[in-house]
Amino acid sequence: MLSKKTKYGLKALTFIARSGDDVPVQVSVIAKSEQIPQKFLESILLTLRKSGILGSKKGKHGGYYLRDEPSGIKMTDVMRVLEGPIAMVPCVSLNYYEKCDDCPDEHKCSVHKLMIEVRDSTLKVFRNTTLADLSGV
Repeated sequence: MLSKKTKYGLKALTFIARSGDDVPVQVSVIAKSEQIPQKFLESILLTLRKSGILGSKKGKHGGYYLRDEPSGIKMTDVMRVLEGPIAMVPCVSLNYYEKCDDCPDEHKCSVHKLMIEVRDSTLKVFRNTTLADLSGV
């Protein structure tokens, strides 16, 4: 299931992409428009800024802006920043692999085989979807 953090992060990124103009968007404007609790949104946007997806500007006309064009922001990057590993189980994760404690041989494990297919299908969707696709810009 998608966490609220990721859901709100995607809504905020889409809002910023649609605002265009290369003018930073204030947190309060995003929070009000997208009905996201402002304190929670501030934390999410800070995470996205630290990852390099967003930039920020302080001051009266400050706020957050995209550091790349929406077409250059892949959902794989956003999902990994906000949600963590894309794989549902650690033994099939490409970036966060861990052997499962309860599995003597993952090559014979039916769950492992199924989760590889799920991971690959999910990655295909995320790799082929950009913020431009979500925002319509």
